[in-house]
Amino acid sequence: MAAAGALTLLAAGASCSSRSEPPAPGATPPPGTTVASVAPTTLTEASPAASPSLGPTSQATPTPPSASPPPSASPPPPSASPSPASPAPSAGPSPASSAPSARSPLRLQVLLDRAHFSPAEIDGTLGGNTLRALDAFRRERGVRASGPPTEEDWRALEADGAPALADYTLTAEDVKGPFQPRIPQDMMEKAKLEALSYTSPLEALGEKFHASPRLLRALNPGQGFARAGTVVRVPNVHDQAPGKAAKVVVAESDQSVVALDAAGRVLARYPATMGSEHDPLPIGTWKINGVSKEPPFFYNPNLFWDAKGDQSKAKIAPGPNNPVGVVWIDLSKEHYGIHGTPEPSKIGKTESHGCIRLTNWDAAELSRMVSPGIPAILQR
Repeated sequence: MAAAGALTLLAAGASCSSRSEPPAPGATPPPGTTVASVAPTTLTEASPAASPSLGPTSQATPTPPSASPPPSASPPPPSASPSPASPAPSAGPSPASSAPSARSPLRLQVLLDRAHFSPAEIDGTLGGNTLRALDAFRRERGVRASGPPTEEDWRALEADGAPALADYTLTAEDVKGPFQPRIPQDMMEKAKLEALSYTSPLEALGEKFHASPRLLRALNPGQGFARAGTVVRVPNVHDQAPGKAAKVVVAESDQSVVALDAAGRVLARYPATMGSEHDPLPIGTWKINGVSKEPPFFYNPNLFWDAKGDQSKAKIAPGPNNPVGVVWIDLSKEHYGIHGTPEPSKIGKTESHGCIRLTNWDAAELSRMVSPGIPAILQR
């Protein structure tokens, strides 16, 4: 159920979009909208031999960190919005090998994701989002270390006991579409589409399992993704929200959104894209107004400093490739919100028009943890 505040904000013309820059250290969707989700799925353990390593991670000795404890908050009553794109459950994935030999950037990303310290899009590399997620995981445990994962880090993450990969059987729902093969960049062209759906079953599967399409291809060489009944290897992620947040803290310093429970413990941490020189993050303490699932986007060129002169106001249809993704968490600061994105690979590597952008799956999870009235602290 969408909160009125969220819809009002969107109708006013939320100023959220993005421009790339060098990487830095409930409403019912209209017909034609296809959204995938990490809904409960049945995964089968994958055989160790079949699990690609995608690059081992070097072991490092803990060094004195420069980490400061994360913000604190408490679990909030779930907001009036369902979780993000969540695909229909199916004969799900089965976990892959969790042996020490499988310790790789890919395994690290999956285990951090399962621990609710999101690396954003899982791509099998030890990038900035993954290292920042690992540092946050350490801080929450009071560990003073930095850099690649240590033996102590692996032990803590592997306490989960779950394999990093799983086998998943594609369902008819996964491949039925409708899909929108080409999503135009121009807002006026986007406005002509009936739905901003996924471009392909592969893109939908990537969002369902928090992974880049390129990684899924690497895990399944020569395999197709368009036929129901096909068994594919996927990251062994889940979409179980860790609790109800009492507070949300948005930190510009490490490009993150953190949900805290009432005792100040970190429930979840997500990499984010926020603000820019032209549209800085509105520092201050605001409130969560509500959540809108599958929101349309009301484009208002008057709110964008870089809008083209020939553009006019337009309504962009809902869908995972909508400019604000699958969910909008409305803030009491007019025109601002926390929302999803059509480009998960750019989270933490782009600038926005002031709003706070997460991957669709992270925004969806957060939307289930928050409730109207809890504070949203935006800080440097």
